[in-house]
Amino acid sequence: MANPRLAKRYAKSLLDLSKEMGKLEQVYNDVAFLQKVVKMSRPFEIMLDSPIIHADKKYKIISSVTGNNISQITSSFIRLLCNKGREDHLSGILTSFIEQYNQLKGIHIAKLTTAIPVSDSIIREFESKIKSASRVNELRLETKVDDSLIGGFVLEMEGMLIDGSISKDLKDVKKQFDNNEYLHKLR
Repeated sequence: MANPRLAKRYAKSLLDLSKEMGKLEQVYNDVAFLQKVVKMSRPFEIMLDSPIIHADKKYKIISSVTGNNISQITSSFIRLLCNKGREDHLSGILTSFIEQYNQLKGIHIAKLTTAIPVSDSIIREFESKIKSASRVNELRLETKVDDSLIGGFVLEMEGMLIDGSISKDLKDVKKQFDNNEYLHKLR
Protein backbone atom coordinates (compact mmCIF):
# COMPACT_ATOMS: atom_id res chain seq x y z
CA MET A 1 0.00 0.00 0.00
CA ALA A 2 1.57 3.28 -1.08
CA ASN A 3 1.38 6.31 1.17
CA PRO A 4 4.17 8.73 0.21
CA ARG A 5 3.53 11.16 3.08
CA LEU A 6 3.74 8.41 5.67
CA ALA A 7 6.86 6.98 4.01
CA LYS A 8 8.57 10.39 4.04
CA ARG A 9 7.79 10.97 7.71
CA TYR A 10 9.10 7.58 8.84
CA ALA A 11 12.15 7.87 6.58
CA LYS A 12 12.93 11.34 7.94
CA SER A 13 12.64 10.03 11.49
CA LEU A 14 15.10 7.22 10.75
CA LEU A 15 17.44 9.63 8.96
CA ASP A 16 17.38 12.12 11.83
CA LEU A 17 17.91 9.39 14.43
CA SER A 18 20.82 7.87 12.54
CA LYS A 19 22.44 11.31 12.11
CA GLU A 20 21.97 12.05 15.81
CA MET A 21 23.60 8.75 16.78
CA GLY A 22 26.45 9.16 14.26
CA LYS A 23 25.41 6.02 12.36
CA LEU A 24 24.09 7.56 9.14
CA GLU A 25 26.35 5.61 6.78
CA GLN A 26 25.68 2.33 8.57
CA VAL A 27 21.92 2.84 8.44
CA TYR A 28 22.15 3.86 4.79
CA ASN A 29 23.92 0.56 4.02
CA ASP A 30 21.23 -1.31 5.98
CA VAL A 31 18.47 0.42 4.03
CA ALA A 32 20.18 -0.27 0.70
CA PHE A 33 20.49 -3.94 1.68
CA LEU A 34 16.83 -4.14 2.71
CA GLN A 35 15.73 -2.44 -0.49
CA LYS A 36 17.60 -5.07 -2.53
CA VAL A 37 15.88 -7.82 -0.55
CA VAL A 38 12.44 -6.30 -1.16
CA LYS A 39 13.07 -5.69 -4.87
CA MET A 40 14.57 -9.09 -5.56
CA SER A 41 11.92 -11.16 -3.77
CA ARG A 42 8.33 -10.71 -4.82
CA PRO A 43 7.12 -13.25 -2.18
CA PHE A 44 8.85 -11.15 0.50
CA GLU A 45 7.03 -8.05 -0.70
CA ILE A 46 3.71 -9.92 -0.77
CA MET A 47 4.34 -11.13 2.79
CA LEU A 48 4.86 -7.52 3.95
CA ASP A 49 1.54 -6.48 2.39
CA SER A 50 -0.43 -9.48 3.64
CA PRO A 51 -3.12 -8.66 6.22
CA ILE A 52 -3.33 -12.35 7.13
CA ILE A 53 0.20 -12.64 8.53
CA HIS A 54 0.48 -11.14 12.01
CA ALA A 55 3.04 -8.34 12.59
CA ASP A 56 5.10 -10.44 15.04
CA LYS A 57 5.44 -13.18 12.45
CA LYS A 58 6.45 -10.59 9.82
CA TYR A 59 9.13 -9.23 12.14
CA LYS A 60 10.50 -12.74 12.70
CA ILE A 61 10.60 -13.34 8.94
CA ILE A 62 12.34 -10.02 8.31
CA SER A 63 14.82 -10.76 11.12
CA SER A 64 15.59 -14.21 9.75
CA VAL A 65 16.13 -12.81 6.25
CA THR A 66 18.36 -9.97 7.40
CA GLY A 67 20.21 -11.97 10.06
CA ASN A 68 23.15 -9.99 11.42
CA ASN A 69 23.40 -7.90 8.25
CA ILE A 70 21.67 -4.83 9.70
CA SER A 71 22.47 -2.62 12.66
CA GLN A 72 20.58 -2.41 15.94
CA ILE A 73 19.09 0.96 14.94
CA THR A 74 17.60 -0.43 11.74
CA SER A 75 16.41 -3.59 13.46
CA SER A 76 14.69 -1.52 16.17
CA PHE A 77 13.14 0.69 13.50
CA ILE A 78 11.71 -2.36 11.72
CA ARG A 79 10.40 -3.61 15.07
CA LEU A 80 8.67 -0.24 15.57
CA LEU A 81 7.10 -0.45 12.11
CA CYS A 82 5.76 -3.91 12.87
CA ASN A 83 4.42 -2.85 16.28
CA LYS A 84 2.61 0.09 14.67
CA GLY A 85 1.24 -2.05 11.83
CA ARG A 86 3.20 -0.10 9.23
CA GLU A 87 5.36 -2.93 7.86
CA ASP A 88 3.41 -2.85 4.60
CA HIS A 89 4.93 0.59 3.98
CA LEU A 90 8.52 -0.66 4.34
CA SER A 91 9.31 -0.50 0.63
CA GLY A 92 8.16 3.12 0.33
CA ILE A 93 10.00 4.09 3.52
CA LEU A 94 13.24 2.57 2.22
CA THR A 95 12.91 4.41 -1.09
CA SER A 96 12.13 7.68 0.67
CA PHE A 97 15.08 7.23 3.05
CA ILE A 98 17.48 6.79 0.12
CA GLU A 99 16.03 9.85 -1.63
CA GLN A 100 16.41 11.96 1.52
CA TYR A 101 19.93 10.63 2.11
CA ASN A 102 20.91 11.51 -1.47
CA GLN A 103 19.46 14.99 -1.07
CA LEU A 104 21.31 15.47 2.23
CA LYS A 105 24.61 14.37 0.68
CA GLY A 106 24.07 16.24 -2.60
CA ILE A 107 24.05 13.02 -4.61
CA HIS A 108 22.22 13.11 -7.95
CA ILE A 109 20.94 9.94 -9.61
CA ALA A 110 20.92 9.42 -13.37
CA LYS A 111 19.60 6.33 -15.16
CA LEU A 112 21.20 5.23 -18.41
CA THR A 113 19.37 2.63 -20.47
CA THR A 114 21.12 1.12 -23.48
CA ALA A 115 20.35 -1.62 -25.98
CA ILE A 116 23.50 -3.57 -25.08
CA PRO A 117 25.75 -3.57 -22.00
CA VAL A 118 28.25 -0.70 -22.04
CA SER A 119 31.86 -0.70 -20.90
CA ASP A 120 33.17 1.09 -17.83
CA SER A 121 34.96 3.63 -20.01
CA ILE A 122 31.68 4.61 -21.72
CA ILE A 123 29.98 4.88 -18.32
CA ARG A 124 32.78 7.16 -17.08
CA GLU A 125 32.43 9.26 -20.26
CA PHE A 126 28.66 9.63 -19.64
CA GLU A 127 29.32 10.59 -16.01
CA SER A 128 31.86 13.19 -17.09
CA LYS A 129 29.51 14.72 -19.69
CA ILE A 130 26.57 14.78 -17.27
CA LYS A 131 28.66 16.39 -14.52
CA SER A 132 29.96 19.11 -16.82
CA ALA A 133 26.57 19.81 -18.42
CA SER A 134 24.61 19.92 -15.17
CA ARG A 135 27.33 21.23 -12.83
CA VAL A 136 26.73 18.31 -10.47
CA ASN A 137 29.57 17.27 -8.16
CA GLU A 138 28.30 13.91 -6.91
CA LEU A 139 26.60 11.62 -9.42
CA ARG A 140 25.49 8.00 -9.35
CA LEU A 141 24.81 6.57 -12.76
CA GLU A 142 22.57 3.51 -12.76
CA THR A 143 22.72 1.43 -15.92
CA LYS A 144 20.10 -0.85 -17.42
CA VAL A 145 19.90 -2.88 -20.62
CA ASP A 146 16.73 -2.86 -22.73
CA ASP A 147 17.13 -4.48 -26.14
CA SER A 148 13.84 -2.98 -27.35
CA LEU A 149 15.76 0.29 -27.84
CA ILE A 150 17.50 -1.41 -30.80
CA GLY A 151 20.42 1.00 -30.42
CA GLY A 152 21.38 4.29 -28.80
CA PHE A 153 20.46 5.25 -25.25
CA VAL A 154 17.88 6.81 -22.95
CA LEU A 155 19.14 9.04 -20.14
CA GLU A 156 16.90 10.11 -17.24
CA MET A 157 17.89 12.57 -14.52
CA GLU A 158 15.77 14.66 -12.18
CA GLY A 159 12.68 14.72 -14.35
CA MET A 160 14.56 15.24 -17.62
CA LEU A 161 14.70 12.65 -20.37
CA ILE A 162 17.05 12.40 -23.32
CA ASP A 163 15.91 9.72 -25.73
CA GLY A 164 18.59 9.03 -28.32
CA SER A 165 17.36 5.55 -29.16
CA ILE A 166 16.76 4.08 -32.58
CA SER A 167 13.32 2.84 -31.51
CA LYS A 168 12.26 6.44 -30.80
CA ASP A 169 13.57 7.56 -34.18
CA LEU A 170 11.62 4.76 -35.88
CA LYS A 171 8.45 5.75 -33.99
CA ASP A 172 8.93 9.36 -35.11
CA VAL A 173 9.29 8.30 -38.75
CA LYS A 174 6.20 6.08 -38.46
CA LYS A 175 4.24 9.00 -36.98
CA GLN A 176 5.30 11.24 -39.87
CA PHE A 177 4.11 8.69 -42.41
CA ASP A 178 0.86 8.13 -40.48
CA ASN A 179 0.21 11.89 -40.57
CA ASN A 180 1.06 12.01 -44.29
CA GLU A 181 3.47 14.90 -43.72
CA TYR A 182 5.36 14.02 -46.89
CA LEU A 183 2.26 13.84 -49.08
CA HIS A 184 1.52 17.55 -48.53
CA LYS A 185 5.05 18.51 -49.57
CA LEU A 186 4.75 16.60 -52.87
CA ARG A 187 1.70 18.56 -54.06
